[in-house]
Amino acid sequence: MILIEIFWSFFQIGLFAIGGGYAALPLIEYQVIEVHNWLTLSEYADLLTISQMTPGPIALNASTFVGIRTAGIPGAIVATIGCITPSCIIVLTLAYFYFKYKNLSAIQGVLKGLRPAVVSLIGSAGLSILLLAVFKSEGVTLMTMNAGDINYISLLLVVIGLFVLRKYAADPIKVMIATGIIGMIVYSLV
Repeated sequence: MILIEIFWSFFQIGLFAIGGGYAALPLIEYQVIEVHNWLTLSEYADLLTISQMTPGPIALNASTFVGIRTAGIPGAIVATIGCITPSCIIVLTLAYFYFKYKNLSAIQGVLKGLRPAVVSLIGSAGLSILLLAVFKSEGVTLMTMNAGDINYISLLLVVIGLFVLRKYAADPIKVMIATGIIGMIVYSLV
């Protein structure tokens, strides 16, 4: 029964994750935390960190990790298949119709209309990750923010990372490694 639930959850995520892996993060969060309670918000943040550090698409990595956490190796396989099945079907279908009707203005209008939705999904995922990284308690939202809940070390690492990335166009992998090492040192001293 759990394998069917895992497959169906990640099939839905794969079906509605228009815009790539980062756009799927709010959908994964909703299914994994809100609907099924397979992970806590803190475990989800750890899952995202691991999913970003491992090679491959973030949504696929996250589905594999959730699957293995909830039902072992069979869960990982089922979650991964559930996540990619809609994409395979949709891409094959859209490729056929796109090449057949790509010059129609209606098709161009649909593509332009999807862009803002994709940006909002990615922004929502980014904001959720930022709130998890910067605030001490898990349930913080934009409406319930309190200055006493801020983890100033994490906030400083976020600001330094953003500064280095934007000012010097640094390699994101090197910035991740450097902030991880700095965080490990600072948090071990505190």
